[in-house]
Amino acid sequence: MTKQQKKWLIRIAGVLVIGALGVVAWQKYGGSDRDKGLVSGNGRIEATEIDVAAKAAGRVKEILVREGDFVRTGQVVGLMDTEVLEAERRQADGQLKQAQSAVDTARSQLTQRESEKEAAQAVVRQREAELDNAQKHWGRSSELASRGSISQQAADDDNARLQSAVAAVSAARAQVAAAEATIATARTQIVGAQSAVEAARASVERIQADIKDSALKSPREGRVQYRVAEPGEVLGGGGRVLNLVDLSDVYMTFFLPTAAAGRVALGTEVRLVLDAAPQYVIPARVSFVADVAQFTPKTVETASEREKLMFRIKAQIPADLLRKHILQVKTGLPGMAYIRLDPNAGWPAHLKRGLLQ
Repeated sequence: MTKQQKKWLIRIAGVLVIGALGVVAWQKYGGSDRDKGLVSGNGRIEATEIDVAAKAAGRVKEILVREGDFVRTGQVVGLMDTEVLEAERRQADGQLKQAQSAVDTARSQLTQRESEKEAAQAVVRQREAELDNAQKHWGRSSELASRGSISQQAADDDNARLQSAVAAVSAARAQVAAAEATIATARTQIVGAQSAVEAARASVERIQADIKDSALKSPREGRVQYRVAEPGEVLGGGGRVLNLVDLSDVYMTFFLPTAAAGRVALGTEVRLVLDAAPQYVIPARVSFVADVAQFTPKTVETASEREKLMFRIKAQIPADLLRKHILQVKTGLPGMAYIRLDPNAGWPAHLKRGLLQ
């Protein structure tokens, strides 16, 4: 290689170094001009996750959706085996019928006891009439005996019949009291039988509710993220079957240092740019600012240490925007979140172009 060629190589290398330094300087200083007045943080797109789980222990009979499917609120997404529950319901139905029959029997007994009371009351009236007649007969006999018109024996016989009539009335009244006691017992039996009916009916309703809960329904609209269980598997109570993502509740979580987080209020406008689609800008608003710092050192005494304090920020994407682009919504994507420290300042051009609406 000649000296002339070496000079040219040195010159070209110098130009390349200067160019590289210029690019670095532009990125460090010139590039920062476009983000002047902004604060930004790295984050990741997240969404509310919901587990569809079995309420009671049982075997998974069927799963009606696949991973990635969109589901509606109340849509049946899976079925649990209900063979045992169906048998329990038939048993409970039989117990309910038996309890209802016991109520009918108790009511019949009450009717019978009330008839017995009426009969006893009729006997009381009859015995009272006989008593009245015996009293009148003895009154005449005692007067005639005192005048000697009849023998004293005849008067004593009439007095004995009077005492017998008094005893008969007392016995008849005792029968009425006994009938009233049996009526009270019959009414108590009715109440007990009706309580048994209510308990049996509640058992039927509980089993019916368990059978209804065996049809697993989506609690809200979303997308099936993954299937936790498969048909044939036996799960315990609360065992997860599916995991759903609510695509109407999507947000980005990012962190800002103390100085910036202290100037961010709820409702502040945020612009999100995802690494996977940098040509699009997603509008959002601050929905949460942590009141406790993270990454906190044990002692915070100097300004440099305070700079290590980071606060978690949550930027919520509007639900109507999510519905418009529901097929493109994905979670887990990393990106950047930008916030204007001065709300009166305009957004830079690169955060205006490609703004989704």
